[in-house]
Amino acid sequence: MHHQRRPPALRRREWLAGSLVALAAHGRARGASPDERWRPSRPITLVVPFAGGSATDAVARLLAQIITASFNGLPVVVDNRAGANGVIGAGLVARAEPDGHTLLVTTNTTHSANPALLRHIDYDPVADFAPVARVGDVPFMLTVGRNSPYQSARALLDAARARPGRMSYASGNSTGIVAGATMARRAGAEMLHVPYRSTPPAMTDVIAGRVDCMFVDIAAGIGNVRGGQLRALALSTASPSPLLPDVPPLAEATGLPGFDLISWSGVFAPARTPAPAIAALNAAIRHSIETPEARARFAEIGYAVLSGTPDELGHFVRRQIEVWRELVEAAGIEKE
Repeated sequence: MHHQRRPPALRRREWLAGSLVALAAHGRARGASPDERWRPSRPITLVVPFAGGSATDAVARLLAQIITASFNGLPVVVDNRAGANGVIGAGLVARAEPDGHTLLVTTNTTHSANPALLRHIDYDPVADFAPVARVGDVPFMLTVGRNSPYQSARALLDAARARPGRMSYASGNSTGIVAGATMARRAGAEMLHVPYRSTPPAMTDVIAGRVDCMFVDIAAGIGNVRGGQLRALALSTASPSPLLPDVPPLAEATGLPGFDLISWSGVFAPARTPAPAIAALNAAIRHSIETPEARARFAEIGYAVLSGTPDELGHFVRRQIEVWRELVEAAGIEKE
């Protein structure tokens, strides 16, 4: 009997479902939230400012089960509000009731890069949010479609230099924008930038050959790489990844020195959310994601878990806003 191979996206969803059940059971065994001074009185909503199927969406769904388990079965809803480079979802949470029941699961796109990339955003990443907890970091990889003629990052850039303005790179988030522009500028190649609302449709067009390449986070793209839909040519980081041990860092693969970009993620509440709510939510998240079991689950989707206090996340965001401003300026990207 012929058995049709399940697509990578379906296998990924099945894996996530099993992971969520395991994490929930583990959280219940460990008990309720360590901070009993505040408890949610109704379901919590995790707003994701990117589309379903993105890396941030996968992280939010793991966090939803972690929070559910920490608060003894409280329902947690993941609400994807994609668009405008994350501005729509971030603005929604910035204006939400500051009572601990609406949270933003986001990345450096909304909270580091957008102030440097966009002329107008309807939120302030510092003033309009209360940091809750950092979640982790994820490297990006330079990818091409399965039928692309380019077998290496060096060959891709050689072709781009030989064909000024005729080769393109897609992006579904700020790291993809900045990584592509930085690579092209440092390589002395003129490449066309093709922006997308989110990562999944960008990957679709790269796989189909409508766009030549893109930087995609390992968490969102590794299923397509393992399934043979995408070919990973290089990593955005200075160090290799244990998930893709045969894929070299871009600096090593192309001779572009100092190329080192990584994306981070974290959880935020609206500003003026009461301190006891922030403390309880931080404890609930850290209580679970710092366990070896949870670290292993996140590692399988490409994330290195990094936690800490709300104050540490707040200081980190302030530094990252300056880091990304410098990256955007160095890449020669003008505000849109």
